[in-house]
Amino acid sequence: MSTIELNKETFQEAIDADKPLIVDFWAPWCGPCKTFAPIFEAESAEHPDVTFAKINTEDQPEIAEALGIRSIPTLMAFRERVLLYRQAGALARPQLAELVTELKNLDMEKIHAEMAAQNNEPDPE
Repeated sequence: MSTIELNKETFQEAIDADKPLIVDFWAPWCGPCKTFAPIFEAESAEHPDVTFAKINTEDQPEIAEALGIRSIPTLMAFRERVLLYRQAGALARPQLAELVTELKNLDMEKIHAEMAAQNNEPDPE
């Protein structure tokens, strides 16, 4: 699958979808973003079971601001509506491949159970 562009109308829909989602926040003037783009696209072609998406922070400042994007490129990975990974900076191809593999192999039942347990714990005072 090729990389898709997201905007404020399609972003939530992509997070809500069944497939794992990896989002590259970028801008046209960003040198590291330009260097990372072919790596991101190549990895996208290898994993049709994962959605690879890009958000141009110049065109979609509301999303970048809402998510606290302070530097680009920034990668975020979601699965089952859960933000599982967030890192500023470009990754090398082997690092991105490892991230994709880990994202696909996560035990989401365990993660949801851990999140539920955290949400039900009383606040320490």
